Parts: sequence; structure tokens; C-alpha cells
Amino acid sequence: MAAAMGDPALCKLQFAPFSSALDVGFWHELTQKKLNEYRLDEAPKNIKGYYYNGDSAGLPARLTLEFSAFDMSAPTPARCCPATGTLYNTNTLEAFKAADKKLLLEQAANEIWESIKSGAALDNPVLLNKFLLLTFAIQDLERAYDNLCQTEGVPALPYFLIKYDENTVLVSLLKHYSDFFQSQRTKVTIGVYDPCNLAQYPGWPLRNFLVLAAHRWSSSFQSVEVLCFRDRTLQGVRDIAHSIIFEVKLPEVAFSPDCPKAVGWEKNQKGGMGPRMVNLSECMDPKRLAESSVDLNLKLMCWRLVPTLDLDKVVSVKCLLLGAGTLGCNVARTLMGWGVRHITFVDNAKISYSNPVRQPLYEFEDCLVGGKPKALAAADRLQKIFPGVNARGFNMSIPMPGHPVNSSSITLEQARRDVEQLEQLIESHDVVFLLMDTRESRWLPAVIAASKRKLVINAALGFDTFVVMRHGLKKPKQQGAGDLCPSNPVTSADLLGSSLFANIPGYKLGCYFCNDVVAPGDSTRDRTLDQQCTVSRPGLAMIAGALAVELMVSVLQHPEGGYAIASSSDDRMNEPPTSLGLVPHQIRGFLSRFDNVLPVSLAFDKCTACSSKIWDMSDDETV
Repeated sequence: MAAAMGDPALCKLQFAPFSSALDVGFWHELTQKKLNEYRLDEAPKNIKGYYYNGDSAGLPARLTLEFSAFDMSAPTPARCCPATGTLYNTNTLEAFKAADKKLLLEQAANEIWESIKSGAALDNPVLLNKFLLLTFAIQDLERAYDNLCQTEGVPALPYFLIKYDENTVLVSLLKHYSDFFQSQRTKVTIGVYDPCNLAQYPGWPLRNFLVLAAHRWSSSFQSVEVLCFRDRTLQGVRDIAHSIIFEVKLPEVAFSPDCPKAVGWEKNQKGGMGPRMVNLSECMDPKRLAESSVDLNLKLMCWRLVPTLDLDKVVSVKCLLLGAGTLGCNVARTLMGWGVRHITFVDNAKISYSNPVRQPLYEFEDCLVGGKPKALAAADRLQKIFPGVNARGFNMSIPMPGHPVNSSSITLEQARRDVEQLEQLIESHDVVFLLMDTRESRWLPAVIAASKRKLVINAALGFDTFVVMRHGLKKPKQQGAGDLCPSNPVTSADLLGSSLFANIPGYKLGCYFCNDVVAPGDSTRDRTLDQQCTVSRPGLAMIAGALAVELMVSVLQHPEGGYAIASSSDDRMNEPPTSLGLVPHQIRGFLSRFDNVLPVSLAFDKCTACSSKIWDMSDDETV
């Protein structure tokens, strides 16, 4: 009743129309079908498209047609709604213009109306979004234009004449217009080599030509038809289907010897007529070129494959790599592939002769004269590979349980400084990668990272097995600027978790030490040098390192970040929680079987690294 009375508080409902998005693959497939199947057949054809509701802000609502549009049984892409329609493809431009477009639209509307009246749309709602596509074949124009250019010995002609002789397109030079049209004195069609790609407007070259036409032809022709000829090649397929055609009325212009007023100065960035400044640093500086290229490779994933991918979360993340050996080198290279700009190494070892063949950041020269410190050499090599990365290295030890300080070469004072330095590094980074050789060296970073609510990604190797996992991210008592995820209070009951390994949130997930009954000890004691080394199949570190980074990226893409519910092997057939797929707790790989499993384990309430007793003490700075 309020609407009928014209209540000003109520707004008129409006709708955003579809914008057709015809992929180059669609035109290529249509070309092949026209040449090999349809030929001169102009009968309507059934086609299928789809629309998606997850595009970035600012993009129009798109109805997309791809190469698979002609296969009505082809699957619709994930999270997209199908839309069926009818293709009307005419053989000539004249037939295209002569088509009764109003009648075609009414026919399509009647089909939708009948599905509404009969109730068929209730059983198949796709019928409510039927569409029609009217096209015309202009291969003859393309071929005729190429032949004329070849005859004249020029790469392209800016202007040319067009006429149609039954089903054949003829083109000619402007100077031949009198002989070319002959009986078609009432209508002239002009082709313009148009550099503009706007759907509604022609480019500047048409402007002065219309002045010429008005002076030379206005007494003979009331109007001219203009075809803005647009020729482009995408992915090896030539396409002129985005050309536009319209009619221009020619005013009668009295010949004057005086030049008309000239326009055309280009405006600068401020909208005025002053000079425009061009920053050539992107083109002249090789470092800027490298940075632009890295960004482009990543953006192509968004543009072509994963529109919802949030690259800013990945590129801006600060990663701390504890360990610069085989795992550390491979993790660093994969991080750079994702565009991560901030990478810090911590290691106390030096490069030995056995390292370069498995650790891709080092070379033979790095082993000479006792070997360079790994952390410093790795950071320096990243800068050489990509100058845009902010890479640092710290040559320092990490105190370990079972390794008394007073019995090693490190003094107690140095150990204290190392702990302070490690705590500062973990505090200033977003993600901590545990990539060390021994189990006990991971304990102190795991404790500190748990107390500071930092995301921990752990990777460990056997001979032909590996584990990659994210530690459970404890809920902060108060949300801080550096926290990755929303805050929620944590209780001891939460840490006890559930016996059911399903829908387990990130704060209930276990860490690397949750399966230990006691604290880690010295795993190298009473072992020979060869027994102390991690002996693995050469490809294992590359696989585990890559999975560790991909796990981090998947976690960052999840709305809940480190608190994301853990995906298990049972979830492989379900709808993935992120645009990149699953977000597992652990990935355990068995290279001998070429198999991976995705187990989920709950946090142990008496864990020596992440239990509430331990990290509450860490908060009080008593650990």
C-alpha cells in the first residue's frame, strides 16, 4: 500500500544488466564450425554460457561464452550458473543488418514466458536466463582487406571502400569511389582502420575523414556507413569480430578556403593542456623490470584462473626460515615464486662441499676457505636472483633441550643473546618455518611462536617420507595488530578437544611435539657423523619445501587464517574451503608409494611446546 501511495522512503528496484564476455576461444570454435560444419547454413544453433558471482568489485555482471559453448553437455565451471541460448549466425553483414532483431528478442522472451506459465521454470530454473546471440561472418572482409593491402604493397590501409556483391565482400581505395559504387549511389560504406577498442566509440582517425566526406560527398550522399575495422590476434588466433559499424549523417558543408578550428592537444594527468611527464624508471631500471615481471606472473593467475585470489596477503607476509639447508633453500625459492618480498634466514652452519648439489642457493665457490655462513650466503643469493626481495641472514645458534650450553662452544651469555635475538625475529615476522636438521632444535622456536600467536609451518624429512604441518594457532586473549586471525578466548577444555577428527578448528590442532610424552632430548648423542646427517632421497626436500609454502598460502587465503578448520583426506571430494583448495593440518608423504595422506591430530594438553601451561609461562616471560 505504501508503494502504491508513492512513499518517498521506498526506492524503485533496478537491475544491473549482463555484459557479454565472449572468450577468444569462442570465436575460434565458431570459425572452425562455420568453415567445416555450418558453412552457408544460417539455422539457429543452441549454445551454452555461464555466469559467476565472485568477481572483484568494479567488474560488470558477465555472461561468459567459451570454446565449450557449442557442446551442450559440457560441464559448467565450478561455482558458476549455466545459461542456455540461441546463436543466429548470418553469412553476410547485409543479412545481419536485415535481421528482425525486435522479432528475435520477442521470440526469446516468449520462450521464457512460456516456461513461467507452464511451470517448467520451477523444474529447470535455467530457463529463466535464456539469451540469444546474433553474429555475422566477416572472414570475407578480412580476406579482401588483406588482398588489397598486398596489391598496394602496404602493411595496412587507413581507409577503404566496402560493398557487397551477393555473398562476396569487395573492397577498394577511396579514390575509386565513383567507379566502385556505380549504381549504389545512395549508400557508401567506408572502412576505417580503427585503433580504438571502445565498444561505443570510434578512434580519432575517423574524425578528419568525416570532414573530407562532408566536403566531397555531402551533395551526393546524405549519410555514409562506417565500419571501424579492428584487427587483433590473441593466443595465435586472429579476430576482427570486435569491429563496430554505424551510420553517420553528413551535413552539407559549404566549401571554405579557411582552415577550420583545430583541436587535439592531449591533456595531461591533471586534465590541463600542459606537458605530460613520463616515468621511464620501470622501463630503464632492470630491477624494476624484474619486479614488474614477477608481479605479472602472479596477477595472471588472478586474471585467468583464480579471480578471488588475494595476492596482497601473500606478497606482504614476512617469513622467518629457521634453517638454511636443503629445506630452507627450497622453501625460499618457492616463496619467491609467490612474490614474497620479506625472507629472513637463521642458521649457524657453514656451506660444505656436499651442500650445493642439493641446496640450490649455493655454489662450489661458497664451500672454499672453510665455507661461507649459510644464512648470510642464502640471503645474498636471493638478492642476486631477485633484487626486489628484502632478504636477511643471521648466523646464530638456537639453544636446544638436551644440549647443555656449558658443554658446547657457546657461552651462557651468548646463548642468552641468541634467545633474545630469536624472540625478536619471531615477533617481527608473520610466519615461522621450522626447517632444521634435529627435532630438539625446533622446540624453543615452537614455544616462542605459540606464545606470540604466530603461524608455524613445520617440515621434516625421513629417507623417503616427510611431514609438512601447521601448528595449532592459539587464540589470542586480545586482538592485536599483528594477529593473523580474529580473537576468541581459549580454555583448557578447548585444548582437550574432541575424539572426533572432523571440523577441528585451528586452535585445537596439535604441534610437532604434541605426540611426545616427554621433552625432546639430544638426538645426536652417541651417533657417528654419518648417523647425525639427515639422509633423504634427493627429491624429497623439494617436494616437502614446496608443500610447506603452498600450505602457508592456502592458510593465508582462508578467511579464518591459522584458525581454519583442518581439511583431512576425507575432504578431497568436498567443496574446497579456499580458492586454492584444501587447508590441511598435516601432509604426510610416502615417496616409495608416491602417496600423500592428510591426517588431523588434536593438541595434547600436556605438550611440552604448545600446551597452556607452557605458553602461559611464556607470556609471563618465565620460560
